[in-house]
Amino acid sequence: MLTDIETGLRWGELVALRPRHVDFLRRLISVEEAVVEVSKRNSPTGERMVFKPYPKDREFRTLRISPDLTERLAARAQHMNLSRDDLLFPSTIDRGPIPLSRNTFRTRYWRPALDRADITYGVRMHDLRHAHASWLLADGADLKTVMDRLGHAQIQTTQKYLHTLPDADDHALDAFTRVRHRGRDT
Repeated sequence: MLTDIETGLRWGELVALRPRHVDFLRRLISVEEAVVEVSKRNSPTGERMVFKPYPKDREFRTLRISPDLTERLAARAQHMNLSRDDLLFPSTIDRGPIPLSRNTFRTRYWRPALDRADITYGVRMHDLRHAHASWLLADGADLKTVMDRLGHAQIQTTQKYLHTLPDADDHALDAFTRVRHRGRDT
């Protein structure tokens, strides 16, 4: 959950992460593949979880992460004794080749966490992605940066997150005032 809210990754991108996708020294995550959940009947491999290179044009996106998340991911990889190619979020507690399914996550981790937090209204895992974008914009991140972090192809897709900012006009005025008065204090 922490990885998702800090990065805004889509579910398939999140569960496809491997230690080799994390640059622990420069604190970067490279989104290079995604997992697609399909019915076995429609699967080209006969498996429910299909890995695909991401994105189609092979231009990976790279996200900076905090020192705290970097340390947590490193500790997870070490605790699980993961190789560079193992999944960070496998379907089992131990390392394994099968990524965590959306349904398993929902029943084993998400709902119990909501219950412990006494959250009774419908909160979805995808809402963490929405929160990531909204919080970035609320604190002044530019739309293009948020677009790049989320992996949107069109800026219009990212603009939908602007509606969540009721005080955006006040932030804009504050920014204008700071720039206008820059240099007057010296």
